[in-house]
Amino acid sequence: MKSFTYILPAAILSTSASAFVAPSPASSATPQLSMAVTDNAEVAPAPITPNPAIKLAANGMSLLKPLFALEANIQAAALGAIANVDKDAVASDIATLKKDNKVLIYTYGLSPFSTEALSLLDASGYDYTNIELGKEWFLLGGEASETRVALSAEVEGGATSLPKVFIGGECIGGGAELARLV
Repeated sequence: MKSFTYILPAAILSTSASAFVAPSPASSATPQLSMAVTDNAEVAPAPITPNPAIKLAANGMSLLKPLFALEANIQAAALGAIANVDKDAVASDIATLKKDNKVLIYTYGLSPFSTEALSLLDASGYDYTNIELGKEWFLLGGEASETRVALSAEVEGGATSLPKVFIGGECIGGGAELARLV
């Protein structure tokens, strides 16, 4: 546990201060993705880049993956049983949403990782469907807890974290994998 204690402070210290500062009004006046044409020459859109602090924190979170998996399964078993959740119906809902949406993302409303992934999708200009399971993992009810566990089966290694991004019905992973694509 000692090594984890130093990961977050190191991440914060090694991250540029600009990662923690909101963009100035002058810089937000020009959209990231622009189709403007100047002097009959096309202007290339600005590259979409993830927040370095979020990227570094996401890498550190992988250390907690076994703990999160245990917690997710206990939460789903307890809350799913109390709410009498039909696991087959949850799986069917996920399959239908994957089929019906070119780009689908499952998120938590308060998660900085989910917010970052949504920002990347917004900046990309692609249409997508966002399914917010809840504000955060510890606030999920029975069905959302079962959905979280069912989504973990969609990725190699069974990560229970969100966001989960689907493109063309296939789960590409989370925010880090999305950042590599956009």
